[in-house]
Amino acid sequence: MSGTHPLVPEVDPFQEKSAFKRWMEKLGQLRLVSWFMMHIATHIDPLLMRLSGGRLNLTGTDTVVVLHHAGAKTGKARQTPLLYFTDGPNVILIASAGGAPHHPAWLHNIRGNPDVELWVGKRGGPHRARVATAEEKAPLWAKANAGYDGY
Repeated sequence: MSGTHPLVPEVDPFQEKSAFKRWMEKLGQLRLVSWFMMHIATHIDPLLMRLSGGRLNLTGTDTVVVLHHAGAKTGKARQTPLLYFTDGPNVILIASAGGAPHHPAWLHNIRGNPDVELWVGKRGGPHRARVATAEEKAPLWAKANAGYDGY
């Protein structure tokens, strides 16, 4: 997904990672930790990030944005914390569902209603989501893997 990011902090996926970030990246690739992040942290991080002004989340990284979207069928408000990076004026989110063989529910939701909000603490605002084109996907995938090699 991409959209313009006037208020979301820029994240360069090629920026050198600290030892702590490299350790957290490896930890995040463990099956138990991945399960925890997908099923528990997704419910805690939106509140934790809002209360801390975007400084704290359970991933231990500063590359998390909270996607505010509406359920495709119900219209119910949803919040999904996701790793992100920026590519020029675009905010890039990877619909990996933790490596599952299916797409995450949030992707279905934004296809049904592409008007979303992206927030990092108190910074963010409205965005219009879209799925990357076939031509965009290969270079974005290389950047995604540079930012997090767990994809």
